[in-house]
This record gives sequence, C-alpha cells and structure tokens, in this order.
Amino acid sequence: MKVLLFGATGMVGQGVLIECLQAADVSLVQSVGRTALDRQHPKLRDLVHTDLLDYSAIESELIGFDACFFCLGVTSAGKTEADYSKLTYDITLAVATTLARLNPQMTFVYVSGAGTDSSEKGRSMWARVKGRTENALLRLPFKAAYMFRPGIIQPMRGVRSKTSTYQIFYSLTRPLLPLLRTMMPSTILTTEVVGQAMLAVARRGASKPVLETADINALVAAAG
Repeated sequence: MKVLLFGATGMVGQGVLIECLQAADVSLVQSVGRTALDRQHPKLRDLVHTDLLDYSAIESELIGFDACFFCLGVTSAGKTEADYSKLTYDITLAVATTLARLNPQMTFVYVSGAGTDSSEKGRSMWARVKGRTENALLRLPFKAAYMFRPGIIQPMRGVRSKTSTYQIFYSLTRPLLPLLRTMMPSTILTTEVVGQAMLAVARRGASKPVLETADINALVAAAG
C-alpha cells in the first residue's frame, strides 16, 4: 500500500506517520507539507510544497497512491469564519479534488472533530465549517472516503502537539488519560489508535463513512 500523508508535523500526523512506517503492508509513505520533516526512513518520501491551494506543479508526484490520510488542521480560536474556512475547507478541497481526479481508486481519510455539524447550520462556527468540509469530501468520486471525528487524543511514542496550550494540557493530564480511556472509551483515543484505524479503513473499509471516537476504537479492536 502506498500512502499520502498531509499534516505529518502535527500531533495527529506524527502519530499516523509512525504507524504507517511500522505497517508491514505499507511500502511508501509520502508526506506533503510546507516544511521538511526531521525524520528519515527507507519507506518515507518527503515532498515539500509551499502552495497548499494549488498542486498543478506536482501532480506527477501525486499519482499511484492507494490512500490519503489528511491530518492537516488548525484551531479556530481567534479566526473569522472566512479565515477558518480558507484554512480548513479550501485547503482540504484543493487537495481532495486533485487526488480524486488523479487517483479515483483511492481511500481518503479526513481528520475532522467530535461535534462536527453535518447540517452546516449550527451556532458553532468551527463545527459548521468542518461539516461543510466533510459533506464536500463525501461527494467526491473516491473509491471511499471516511470522516474521523476524534474527541480527546492522547499523544503516544514521544509525539507532541505544536500548539502550546494543547501540549500543556497533555502534559498535565498524562497520568490520568490511560485511566480515563478505560473508563470512557467513547471519548478518548490515542495517536496510535488513530493511525491504526486509518490503516484499517484503507485495507478493509468501514460500515459507515462518519466515524466517531467509539467507532474508531472499535475498528482497531476488531483488527486484533
């Protein structure tokens, strides 16, 4: 399996990258981002591309992939709806529309968020924008598309968040999160589980396109 990965420098993307590189059936992971990764691996190809809204110059480098794991995202804090839409909807659809044309047999997995508003009409700005993004992705002619809606994600294997406030939260709650995961499996995931679940849907699909935390956990448990 050949995998495209967007957002590999973020907390979720770091965890997904680790799982992909460790998977025996993954022969290539190509990361696409504005900055180079500080990691090397025989399976890893790092493609630096600064214009996240236009991929015409690198289309030849985006052909022949079985799956795309889209982990790129930003916080909505302090942003207008127009700004957040550009960074969330516009960039995601620029990638996805290009890939759907180049790789129609691809499985596309998008990291959304718990509480996303599929109606696109709710009061929460970020939830509306995420819902609009999900709905647009599900209309594209991929082999399959899955929307992951994680809640709290516990970073594992040395993964760290680039957002300082999030990292402080994870540092403070690190001793408690394993217990909370046991008590509330429908609320908390790990970066390991997210990566393993993405690989699971790329291999075998899932029973529905929108997957909440409990669904994501169940995918990995079913895979053994």
